[in-house]
Amino acid sequence: MRSTSANTVGRRRVPGAALAGITALVSGVSVFVNGYGVRAGAAPAVYTTAKNIVAVAVLSLVAAIGWSVRARRAGSAAANFVTTAPETREVSATRRWAEWLGFVYVGVIGGGLAFVLFFDGLAQSESTPAAFWRDTLVLWVAMLAVLFLRERLRWWNVAAMVLLFSGEVVVSGGVGQLAANRGEVDVLVSSVLWAIEVVVARRLLRTHSPATLSTVRMGLGALTLILYLGASGSLDQLGAMNADQWHWALWTGVLLSMYVAAWMSALARARAVDVTSVLASSALLTWLLQVLAGTTMVSGDAIGLVLIGAGATLVLVEARGRASWRGRTLSA
Repeated sequence: MRSTSANTVGRRRVPGAALAGITALVSGVSVFVNGYGVRAGAAPAVYTTAKNIVAVAVLSLVAAIGWSVRARRAGSAAANFVTTAPETREVSATRRWAEWLGFVYVGVIGGGLAFVLFFDGLAQSESTPAAFWRDTLVLWVAMLAVLFLRERLRWWNVAAMVLLFSGEVVVSGGVGQLAANRGEVDVLVSSVLWAIEVVVARRLLRTHSPATLSTVRMGLGALTLILYLGASGSLDQLGAMNADQWHWALWTGVLLSMYVAAWMSALARARAVDVTSVLASSALLTWLLQVLAGTTMVSGDAIGLVLIGAGATLVLVEARGRASWRGRTLSA
């Protein structure tokens, strides 16, 4: 009983909103680094498959470490990553089939086919409108979370979404820059598929650890991408990657594993709409890194990015404040 209590406290030590902020930081750095990695010469689908394979290896290693230290260091970050909430560990037999379908969706669709659609869409559209359609993820998650997770949209959720979308419109140069071409539609569809994945993952995390879902997602996703390469006749390109290409796949794969681990851990502790809203702020860090690297200039886009940052900060502050208030109430 004592270890169960320690695990519960450990899981609450870092609020979900804070973990979402860490996820946004990792995402912002990852997007920046990927900008160099995709120019290393490998085809986008091949490069994505390689870094996903690296991510699976890293997540499996971290999960193994977590299991080994769980008994000795209950409440540590590694132990928490492999720990399922005690009050929701048991699942009835009638729900098992739904969970298996959920795992298949998270792995095959979220970790595989959605990536194919997204990168194919990027190849056929401009980066700015594609980024706009990608970031509609917040809207789809909000709608699905209200319907299927019974999450309530509070005033600050609505205000944050207004700020986020206003910022996206400014960054994209206005809605007049958007077009219903094949590439942008593919990116939009991938965002909807990922929004469904967020809701499914949030449900699965009630009875499974972040480590389990992270490893399944990237493992099945990597297998799906390998099958896709085989079906498209590109599998031989994976084995033909040179040392420089694998170098970039290694670093971006490690970042991807950090992103997925932090993202699943955040979803296990915070509402889906809050996690997704905070995650949108990753665009601000990517832009700042690009300015420091001299690959972009400070322009009118900065106003839009400030709006995005303000929206994400509002959610972060309010969500953390509510979590602290609940903690004080429970301890009183």
